[in-house]
Amino acid sequence: MKKISIVVPAHNEEKNIAALVSELYKLFSNLAYDFECIFVDDGSKDNTLNEIKIQTEIHPEVHYVELARNFGKDQALQAGIQMATGDAVITMDADLQHPPQLITEMVKYWEQDYDVVYTYREKTNAHAKTYQKVSSKLFYKGLNMLSDIQLEDGIADFRLLDKKVVQQLRQLNEYEIFFRGMVKWVGFRQIGIPYNPAERLSGEASYSFFKLFKLAINSIMSFSVKPLYMVTGVGIVFSVGSLLYIPYIIISYLLHINVSGWASIIATIAFFGGLQLFVLGIIGMYLGKLFMQAKQRPSFIIRSANFIKTDYDLVKL
Repeated sequence: MKKISIVVPAHNEEKNIAALVSELYKLFSNLAYDFECIFVDDGSKDNTLNEIKIQTEIHPEVHYVELARNFGKDQALQAGIQMATGDAVITMDADLQHPPQLITEMVKYWEQDYDVVYTYREKTNAHAKTYQKVSSKLFYKGLNMLSDIQLEDGIADFRLLDKKVVQQLRQLNEYEIFFRGMVKWVGFRQIGIPYNPAERLSGEASYSFFKLFKLAINSIMSFSVKPLYMVTGVGIVFSVGSLLYIPYIIISYLLHINVSGWASIIATIAFFGGLQLFVLGIIGMYLGKLFMQAKQRPSFIIRSANFIKTDYDLVKL
């Protein structure tokens, strides 16, 4: 019997854990697959870890991994995927906005020889706040325009990955990994299915506008050098444009025309000074990513778990 691993990153989700486990057991009671559920506690400040431990004592298929601090959702996904032992891995959120019933359809596509089955929102999330809706649209439009990958608007971390895709993802050694983009980048045979997110069972989304903005910048720079080409183009345009000013200077000098307008000169200097700082800032961000990658620090640190892995085999503690 094939085995499916469910990887669930959890950050302050204490009231959602038991409900999600219950839904998964109902689902897999009607599916001819073994399964395991791996919760990755990403530095929660509430009672999330204890709730997960309670479920591990009740259900032998439930496991937990506790990270040493809050490393981020993508790093938590990376930790869970490293631990998974199934023939396929399904990643999903803990708040039940990703409907577990959709797993049945995802598995059907997997059995039709698709290596990746991902989901995207069919409609705008009616339960999201206004700034979240706007920032989400801007995020995907900006990412698609400036990077070398194309993501559907509203693509989610609710996806199924075949074990051969998981093997490739395990070999990646990126410090700030963006899983949604990386899954697209690795290729294989992929298909997307739409879904309508349910209302969050409990709690609040932890992504602020600043975090979304930071995620957008890191995502673009992880998959493209287009921003560097763009600022180079801007520099060339302004350099060529400045050459057109030379005839005016020569004519003014020959005709002894006193040129006034210190305000316009100062404004021009300030504009070009700001432009140079902007260009240097983009270059600096790329250098910063290279600096962090060169340190070779781990993307996550595990504080505790109810199992350990050796050569991708589970060994019960």
